[in-house]
Amino acid sequence: MTLLSSSAPAGANLRSPRGRSSALTGISLGYFMVLLDMTVLSVAEPDLASSLHTSMAGLQWATAGYTVAFAALLLSAGAAADRFGAERLFRAGITVFTLASLLSAFAPGLWALVLLRAISGVAAAACVPASMAMIAQLYPEPAARARAVSAWAAISGAAVAAGPIAGGALVGAAGWRSIFLVNVPIGLAVLALTLGRAVACPRSDRRIDWPAQLAAAAVLALFTDALIAAGSQAWAHAAWSSVGFGVSALAFCGLERHSQAPVLNRALLRSGRVRAGLLAAAAVNFALTGGLFVLPLLLQQERHLDPLQTGLAFLPLTVPFAANPPFTGKIVARVGPRRPILAGLALLAAGGAVLAGVVFADGGYMWLAVGLLMTGFGVSYALPALVAALVGVAPAGTAGAVGGLLNAVRQVGATLGVVVMGAAVAAGTGWALLMSAAVSAIAWFVFALARHEEMAG
Repeated sequence: MTLLSSSAPAGANLRSPRGRSSALTGISLGYFMVLLDMTVLSVAEPDLASSLHTSMAGLQWATAGYTVAFAALLLSAGAAADRFGAERLFRAGITVFTLASLLSAFAPGLWALVLLRAISGVAAAACVPASMAMIAQLYPEPAARARAVSAWAAISGAAVAAGPIAGGALVGAAGWRSIFLVNVPIGLAVLALTLGRAVACPRSDRRIDWPAQLAAAAVLALFTDALIAAGSQAWAHAAWSSVGFGVSALAFCGLERHSQAPVLNRALLRSGRVRAGLLAAAAVNFALTGGLFVLPLLLQQERHLDPLQTGLAFLPLTVPFAANPPFTGKIVARVGPRRPILAGLALLAAGGAVLAGVVFADGGYMWLAVGLLMTGFGVSYALPALVAALVGVAPAGTAGAVGGLLNAVRQVGATLGVVVMGAAVAAGTGWALLMSAAVSAIAWFVFALARHEEMAG
């Protein structure tokens, strides 16, 4: 299978190291902003619920509105990056994301906020697969690309480390609205750093089937709505959403069957190893985003921490995101992605089990920190390895589409984590965390039993 490097222009190696580093920093900060928008909101949940007088279902939609739009549009945003130019789509996405963040700070009510979060999700979908294509263009050599992906993961992963603390400090000082203003200066910096021809990517003639894409968005949105309604025991609402989900799913399947530009990359999905990798990616985000949704409610409502204390309590989870990816990149370069992925999933399963045990036993913070640390290292081992693995098998001209598929699956996992674990909180936070451990363990077994075919060329 052709590697990404074959699509690079002959003059790519003439780019100056300083120019490439600046562009990589801007690309990484773009993803930093996308992740920061999710993590700062987690600490703000109790204040947001009190301010807007919303229920658990409202909180779920405040988060899921972002991840549903993000996941659904990623499927075609990758193809759009290949067709229109990754750098153009990236800059447009950053511009819209920055503006939507600014408007979110002044949202008059819950559903206005959910709408703006959905717009932010659409903009984020434009940024992420485009950023992968830009990195592949800047670093066509496999070894250099692996190091660049690790740096991208480390810089963007710092958002997970900074998000809860920054969010806690901002919420404590000025309320939940202030957390969205952080994105404005970051967005302007990203646009400045990614100017110029260093990030220019070739365009292809890929077609985009927008009716099928809209049907895919409807499928995910209605499925999410049905689950949230069922979790709230709004059974009539759940039934109608389920009917809508079924109709939209049938429409999507029909459109895909006859499409000349299907939304799903069928060639990639034929590989059992790739399917196992996508399941692993979904499980990682299920555990991470679901945990970030339910744990602040536990820490603030049941253990009575203030927002800043809650952010600091998350440090064992978030610090590995910034510290570990370069180390993971070296391991992947030496032994391949399989073992780091398996190690990360095992740590996620064990970390979820420890966290659940702490909640069931009403244990102290020391054991909670152990579970958080295991979870943080699990994510920071698995995700860079999964990115390197799937980017490594991308055919020429499809880097954006492959990145879109990987990140769409991750955001579907994030959406399900918020919805399923949020609903399980009614039975107890411990049960929600135990579900996280179970999903990670299932993904470990599926990945371990998949065919032994190499994911990276």
